[in-house]
Formats: sequence, C-alpha cells, structure tokens
Amino acid sequence: MNEAKGEPAGGAGTQWSAVIVAAGRGTRMGAAESKQYLPLLNKPILAHTLAVFDGMSEIRDIVLVTEAGDVERCRRLAAEHGLRKVAAVVPGGGERQHSVRLGLAAARTPWVMVHDGVRPLVTPESVRRCMEAAYRHGAAVLAVPVKDTIKKVDAAGIIESTPDRRSLWAIQTPQAFRRDLLEQCHSRAEREGFVGTDDAMVVERYGHPVAVAEGDYTNIKITTPDDLPYAAFLLAGRGGGTSGGAL
Repeated sequence: MNEAKGEPAGGAGTQWSAVIVAAGRGTRMGAAESKQYLPLLNKPILAHTLAVFDGMSEIRDIVLVTEAGDVERCRRLAAEHGLRKVAAVVPGGGERQHSVRLGLAAARTPWVMVHDGVRPLVTPESVRRCMEAAYRHGAAVLAVPVKDTIKKVDAAGIIESTPDRRSLWAIQTPQAFRRDLLEQCHSRAEREGFVGTDDAMVVERYGHPVAVAEGDYTNIKITTPDDLPYAAFLLAGRGGGTSGGAL
C-alpha cells in the first residue's frame, strides 16, 4: 500500500523499478552457455523472467544487470522479445551484491525490487504481495514455509539439532524495498566489506525489519539440469508454450 494514503500496490502514484540480476554463469548447470540464456519452451529463460515484470502496470522500468560481455546481447534480447520496459542494461560486479548496487544506481523510482534472472515462474500475484508487504514495512521478501524437517549437521556429518520448521521459510525473489533504504544499507555494507547472501541479509544487518510475503512453491530458481524439464512442465501448464517444443 502507499505510505501516505494506504493505497494498494498498483494504486495511483505507485512507481516501481525491477532490478533483474543475470550476471552469473551458473556452473552447477554444467552447460557451456550461461544458464539465463538456455532455451525454455523456445525462448531464453531470461526472456520469460523479464516478460513477467514487463507486463505489470506497477513496473515503470526494468534494469537488467549482466556480465560486461553480454550487455549488447541482452539489449538485443529485450528488443527481439518486445520487452519495452527494459530501460537499462548494465554490467555487474564481482559479487551478486555488487551487481545489485550497480543496478540500483540505474533505477528511476522510489521503490525497487530485486529478482533473479533465472526465476521465470514468479507470478504477478506473488510480486504484488511482496510489494504490499514492502509498503507496510519498508522491506519484504517472497518466501514459502519449509515442508521438510530440517537438521543442523556438524562438520563430521552428525546431527546437532532439529529446528522447529514452523519458524523456517525458504526465501525467494523478488525482494522489495524502499529504494533509499536499500541504497543506504548497500553503501554501508560496501564500506565495511560485508557481503551477504541476499539483499534482505544486508538490510537485516543494519537493524531494519524485513517482512515475509508468502510466495509459491513453483517459483523455482533454475540452477541444475533437473530444473529445466520441471520448469518447462510448469510453464506449459500455464499456457506459456507447448510441451512438445524445445526446453
């Protein structure tokens, strides 16, 4: 909702930038090609991801962060797939956190969300839930409750403890923030040499609460070869392509 008027996400005056991070190579995929460019139902994975945000009225612009050598390739990809909201394609940094900071510098709005380029199955409905939680708290992440029992294991492979899974959530993206808050936390982290595993961790480090908005179990991150056929199955079920086509 709007900070001043309590309007829902997408209400009058709402402005969001989406920073899509696609600068990694993904060695666990075992492919010569960077995983974000692998075909998924006849389009690159990254094209599917960008299309979700490109089609949302709440999104004013998209900043795509990629490897320096892929900047022109990504500009062509956006043009070829009619992705009109891709306002900037910028080279990333050595760590994901550095790439996000570079993307933030190119964003144009007071509110920003950060999303993995290889999560093409996120839904607009989930994105909006994350937006609304961010309006209330200044920072929010998509997440799902953990289904399995989790064990904490020591270096020798012996179980140390069993956390209560009712308090455990698996974190996804997008992660949504008031832009000035995220920029301040990233700047402070850079000065201190701190590198977190995600943007929420950077914000948490400096004492700001981060809310959880419930996402979907289908919002998978395509990381290993096994993820591709599952993603194709899910996407085809939504009408995103035909299961008989190339992955």
